[in-house]
Parts: sequence; structure tokens; C-alpha cells
Amino acid sequence: MEARDSFKSRLGFILVSAGCAIGIGNVWRFPYVTGEYGGAVFVLFYLLFLVILGIPVVTMELAVGRASRKSVKEGFMKLEPPGTWWHLHGWIALAGSFVLMIYYTTISGWMVDYFVRFLDGSFQGLSTKEVADVFGSMLANPTELLGFMGLNVLIGFAVCAGGVAKSLEKVTKVMMLGLLFLIVILAGNSLLLPGAEEGLRFYLLPDWDRAAAAGLGNVASAAMFQAFFTLSVGQGSMEIFASYMSKDNSLTGEAVRITILDTFVAIMAGLIIFPACFAFGVAPAEGPSLIFVALPNIFINMPMGQLWGGLFFLFMTFASFSTVTAVFESLIGNCMDNFGWSRKKSVLILLPLVFFGSIPCVLGFNVWQDVHLLGARGILDTEDFFVSSLVLPGGSLLFVLFCTTRYGWGFDKYMAEVNMGTGVKMPRWVKPYFKYVLPILIFGILVRGLL
Repeated sequence: MEARDSFKSRLGFILVSAGCAIGIGNVWRFPYVTGEYGGAVFVLFYLLFLVILGIPVVTMELAVGRASRKSVKEGFMKLEPPGTWWHLHGWIALAGSFVLMIYYTTISGWMVDYFVRFLDGSFQGLSTKEVADVFGSMLANPTELLGFMGLNVLIGFAVCAGGVAKSLEKVTKVMMLGLLFLIVILAGNSLLLPGAEEGLRFYLLPDWDRAAAAGLGNVASAAMFQAFFTLSVGQGSMEIFASYMSKDNSLTGEAVRITILDTFVAIMAGLIIFPACFAFGVAPAEGPSLIFVALPNIFINMPMGQLWGGLFFLFMTFASFSTVTAVFESLIGNCMDNFGWSRKKSVLILLPLVFFGSIPCVLGFNVWQDVHLLGARGILDTEDFFVSSLVLPGGSLLFVLFCTTRYGWGFDKYMAEVNMGTGVKMPRWVKPYFKYVLPILIFGILVRGLL
């Protein structure tokens, strides 16, 4: 078996872990859900739930990974009491990561597709209806979707084939720093648009009347849902990266840094989108079509729109591809630990599996658009339901119970690992909250997702 890989630097670990969390949800889902639930009040609830829900669960997944130096199944096996079955979650986590990638690579391909379209000027001179039709025609073309999905799969595994320190860490550093640079430039441009002030007001000034109209309970529930899912905890990707990290720094501090980076991207995405929406009279609660219909229409009507549109979808490509490479690494690490495969063998087996596994999602928008697997859900929605509503909240609940109860690893061992190294320490007084309240919150998310 190959020697366990490791990160060359602390920055590499933080950027790769944040890259796993930062994805389409930050830039696509966060702005339109913020729009639907009344703006700034939703953002306040979102930040609160990141602190009381997101950060604790991240520390638990990191602690299991760093203490065991293994992926999910082997990690639980190493730390669990004899005769217990916590490690069975490892197989569910592996399945979850695989299912996530057989639809996420298709959506990531949309970002590359739109970047290329802005680059070659395809949107120039199109009417509002013609811009909307571009998205529909892209989805209706299986060859186009297949090509961009395949490109994501091929490049993603090529990056991971080189190893963590030699390839994944280097590529992710460049990509994430490029992403952060682009988001600041794009936000600055949006803030300078005429009429942007109204968008800023909507986004950053709490309007409790608007929140009450949406239902304060609904706003809080949606914010908790978004805060939980933005960090991608529960399926063991963070655990893999923690198994490669050093013990020099406390895990609470690292979890806070990952969460801050993830939140920064989401908040800045709002600063790009809301001022631009209000400047050009576009409803901020457009829903999922906001990115692929509303924003291209905004870009082609602003000065130097081809440049700004190209930069935006380059940023979206970086955001989605950072998740692709991170979860590919999680898949590879799981296969190396569970089956004793080399990195090369893992890549050679996983690459065709993910590519051919992604074809149903591609065809679900055209040739198989009438196929429904769970009620009215199409192929992508069914795959997303499995990951988002079952694996992530169910897995997170298991991590919390494993780290806080005597039937698992136990709170004292979790605390010893999480507070090892320099940096922010987790206080012991959180034990009752972690043991009794946190599981109920996550169970509530699990039930909400199922319903």
C-alpha cells in the first residue's frame, strides 16, 4: 500500500477543504434563496446557524479524520468501540460521494459551457428571449452536455492522479486564489453600476416586515438548511483532508477558517448579483434561472458585458471545479483505504465509472426527460435528493453522535483531538449543547429534507 499522502502547507489544507465546501450552492443557491426569503434577515439567520450548527459538525468530521489518519469506514473502525457498527456509514459516504459526482460534473459543465459562450461572443446581440432560449437549447443537446461533463471528469481526475501535495494542493491554491481575486473584482464592478444602492439595501439592511411576510419560521428554517448544506459535511470529504493534515493547529480554528472562506464567497456572490439585479430591473427571487437566464441578460446590457460575463462564469467554473477535484480526492482516498488500491489504480477505475455514471443525468434533460424515479423527480433531482436529504444530514448526525456519546468515540477523546495544537480551543461547556441540542437540529434538517 502507498504511503499516506499529506499537505505541504496549512494554507493548502484550508484552501482544499474550503474548495470542497465552496461550490455552486454558494453562488447559485445562496443568492436566489436570499432573494426568496427577504434579503438581509435571511443572511443574519444564515450566519447564526453557521456558528451554532456548521462549525461544530466540521470540527467533528475533521477530528475523526485527523485522529484516525483514515477515510470514513476505516476511520470509524479504528476509533469505534469493539463490536459496534459505526463504520458501516463509510459505505454510505462512498456511495454519496459517487452519486454527488455523477450529477455535479454535469452542472459544473454548464459553467464551463457558459464561460466559453461569453469568451467567443455567442451572447452578443441576443434579445432577452434569445438569451433565455440558450439555456434551454444547451440542456436539449446531449452531445454538448456530454462533452463538457466529460471534460470536467477527465481534468478532475488528472489533477488528483498527481497526488495531494504535488498536484491537488498546487492546482487548488491557484484556482482558489484566482476565485477570490475574481469575486472581489466582480463585486466592485456591480457596486459601481447605476442603481446598485437599492440592491445593497435589499441585501444588507434587515427588513423585518418583508421577512414576516415570508414567515419568520420559514426564513429561519431555510437559513438553517442553507448553512448546513453549504459546508458539505456528513459524507466524509472533510475527513479525508483531515487525515492528510498535521497536528500543529487546533481543529476549531481550522473549522472557523474554512467556514469564513466559504461564507465570504457566498456573501460576495450576493454583492455581485443583487446590485446588478436592481440596476437592471431583474427580480432577485428569480430562482435557479437567476444564474443562467437573468445574469447573462444583465451582462450583455452593461458596458464591457462580454468581459464581465466571461469573468463571472470563469469564477463559477473555479467554484464548481474546486468541489469536483475535492470530492474526486475523497473517492480516491476511500478506494485506497477500503480496497488497498494504489492511487493510479483508483483513478483508472473511478474515471470511467464516474463518466458513464454521469450519462443518465445528462440524458435526463433531453432524451430521458420524461423519466421519473422518485415521484415527480427527474434523474438529477433524484440523485440530489439521495445526497442532500439523506447522506449529508444522516451522516452529520452520525458524526455528532459518534463524537458525543459513550456508545461511539466519546466526548473526551473528541475534545482531546479537536484541541490538540495551537489556536482556538473548543470549550468544555459546549458538551450539553453538542450532546442534546445539536442532534435534534440536524434531525430536524433530515426530516425537512425528506418531507
